[in-house]
Amino acid sequence: MTTRTCAIVGTGAIAGAHAEAITALPGRARLVGAVDVQPDRAEAFAATWGVPTYPTLAALLDAERPDLVHLCTPPGSHLPLALECLAAGAAPVVEKPPVLSLAELDRLRAAEAAAGVPVATVFQHRFGSGAVRLRRLLAEGVLGRPLLASAHTLWFRDDDYFAVPWRGRWDVEGGGPTMGHGIHQFDLLLSILGPWTSVTAIAERQARPTDTEDVSAALVRFRSGAVATVVNSLVSPRQTSQLRFDFDHATVDLEHLYGYTNANWSLTAAPDVTAAWDSDQADIPSGHTAQLTAVLDALDAGETPPVSTTDTRMTMEFVAAVYASSFTGRTVTQGEIAEGNPFYDSMAGTGAPWLSLADGASTQA
Repeated sequence: MTTRTCAIVGTGAIAGAHAEAITALPGRARLVGAVDVQPDRAEAFAATWGVPTYPTLAALLDAERPDLVHLCTPPGSHLPLALECLAAGAAPVVEKPPVLSLAELDRLRAAEAAAGVPVATVFQHRFGSGAVRLRRLLAEGVLGRPLLASAHTLWFRDDDYFAVPWRGRWDVEGGGPTMGHGIHQFDLLLSILGPWTSVTAIAERQARPTDTEDVSAALVRFRSGAVATVVNSLVSPRQTSQLRFDFDHATVDLEHLYGYTNANWSLTAAPDVTAAWDSDQADIPSGHTAQLTAVLDALDAGETPPVSTTDTRMTMEFVAAVYASSFTGRTVTQGEIAEGNPFYDSMAGTGAPWLSLADGASTQA
């Protein structure tokens, strides 16, 4: 095993989870520096984690030559920062959403290929032991065919939450709960059920002072024949994150809020399936440490670290399809949002219908 040096750009709340993941893996990862546009916040982070801070990413890259750079900044800054890392030979580990559009993601993928340096997106819910077990049993045929599923992210964010300047804006955040909140749950759904084929969706601004939606709901068809519902909300006082999978031989449920352990999963099945589920006693929580471990394992093995930009594209294309279906009133099929389609360049696409010139707001990214 190699000890990988890591740096963090953006020292807000989520940066703490990244720092904890790095320091939880001594001998495999080492935090060497941080950057933030707010000096006071950077100094507080440096004092907590015992690392130097730098005024710019360029200065950090020059001084530390890190192997991995964790991008924990607002979504609108991810692409230029990731491109800067790739040019310096450092692998970006990018918080969700990784970029603002499919066009930006394809630009990032092209730069990744040219640099020969991998990019990983932070979708940590894929890496808890429950999700790993579920994918394994599905692949082994123990569960039978996937038939029906749901992924519901019902959260609550009040008006004060959106007082932060970059929240709730198409041009900086890229979208509402479909883009920045429920994405964790339906990325897990997609990682289990595989490629989707069509999306029929609605998105609405029900209550929050935003340019973006605060709720969305989608009906999804998968290549396997499975169908699913995906609901994303920021107006739900009883908060929960729920996933349900109905297979030929079992129903598997997951209910949590921001992260899970084995205790959050339940299985309804015949005894032989239950025995197969219970045979794996590993209990690895979903979280940044689990994903960083998987990233380091892949790098040590000379493999592409998860979640790759190829995997990320399926999830980001799903996001674009939800918005495209919602704003055009059509079912959107996989592959149709390509260059020349307005939803390729911006998740806002043709424009959120609740915004008008009277709002004084632009829907374009």
